[in-house]
Amino acid sequence: MSDTPAVQPRRAAVIFIFITLLLDVLALGIIIPVLPDLVKGFLNGDTSRSAEMLGYFGTTWAAMQFVCSPIIGALSDRFGRRRIVLMSNLGLGLDYLLMALAPSLPWLFVGRVVSGITSASFSTASAYIADVTPPEKRAGAFGMVGAAFGAGFVFGPALGGVLGHIDLRLPFWVAGGLSLANFTYGLVVLPESLPPERRQPFSWKRANPVGSLALLSGRPGLLGLAGVAFLYQLAHQVLQSVFVLYAGYRYHWNPQQVGYTMAVVGVSSMVVQGGLVRPVVKRFGERGPLVVGLLFGAAGFLIFGLAATGPLFLVGIPVMGLMGFTGPSMQGLMSRRIGPTMQGQLQGALSSLMGIAGMVGPWLFTQTFAQSIAPDAAWQYPGAVFVLATGLLVVAAMIAVPASRPQPTEASVSPSATIAAPPA
Repeated sequence: MSDTPAVQPRRAAVIFIFITLLLDVLALGIIIPVLPDLVKGFLNGDTSRSAEMLGYFGTTWAAMQFVCSPIIGALSDRFGRRRIVLMSNLGLGLDYLLMALAPSLPWLFVGRVVSGITSASFSTASAYIADVTPPEKRAGAFGMVGAAFGAGFVFGPALGGVLGHIDLRLPFWVAGGLSLANFTYGLVVLPESLPPERRQPFSWKRANPVGSLALLSGRPGLLGLAGVAFLYQLAHQVLQSVFVLYAGYRYHWNPQQVGYTMAVVGVSSMVVQGGLVRPVVKRFGERGPLVVGLLFGAAGFLIFGLAATGPLFLVGIPVMGLMGFTGPSMQGLMSRRIGPTMQGQLQGALSSLMGIAGMVGPWLFTQTFAQSIAPDAAWQYPGAVFVLATGLLVVAAMIAVPASRPQPTEASVSPSATIAAPPA
């Protein structure tokens, strides 16, 4: 299929963006329940050392996101979204196959580095959504993107737990197959969303991480929301960084139980982002749901940290699920405050923020967890990591109240999308 933009794209193109995110997150979710155990196998079952090593893995993965996301976003602003999304799907599929064959911990580490680079195209997929959606409907569209993430984490960890029970490396083979199938599907159905007249020259000044972050400080009303986005992403790292080890240590859950629990977390997120964001934002605007989502997220994490038993932990999941209002509302507000030619750069800058949070978060939470369960710790309390995440979200909510006030620039941003928006 040509990279020339279609004026009236087939609905399959919009569906593909949903599916590409779904399959990418599904592939990521599949390996979550088994990666810690695979690392522990290379380290003779030492939980404390495994927590530290997973922190290094997570930090390196996020560093690749930080460096590569603005580059990929700027490349998509220059050459279009289609080829960037497809190349990433291909690279991600091949990388999972590399990790499936990894004979040692260093090879597994290399696989995570490549995964961080190829996964940086999430920003391009989000820019595609911004290209084809009017500003007033973007929060709802980003909610569907969030629902794709939620659905991926519903089925991914559950499937990964089942497959990992058979063989710890089997989930990597399945994840690779899903990404390669996604690449093949995209070759057939995905048109370009960014016409040549709306593209801009590639510039290393904008594409380097520091230059891309300058965009967030150089536009009215973006800096405060960027701070909210950073704290939100940082707090969210607690689940990815330590949940598997935490659940095994505190509740003695096996990978299958962990996978099912993460599936429930995904269902909660999917219900909120796929079913509630659009009508709630339409009724109340983005500002209220943004703040409310942060506060519910804080409450959910606090329940996780205080829960002495597995059933009490499960009580916090639907509470935390309401945090799903935060991401789409924040994306909708920020995309209104920038012109249509720079949506890729904006999404790249947001991914860089996520990369910074991803570099800090795994180290922060794994080290906190390791110290809180160490035999010589003055006060052993494994739930401290979730209490810390609670504090981060409370601070984010305090910043969000003034930062989300309407800006004069919002009314001046025109949709100016060449491709028709998907049906509401």
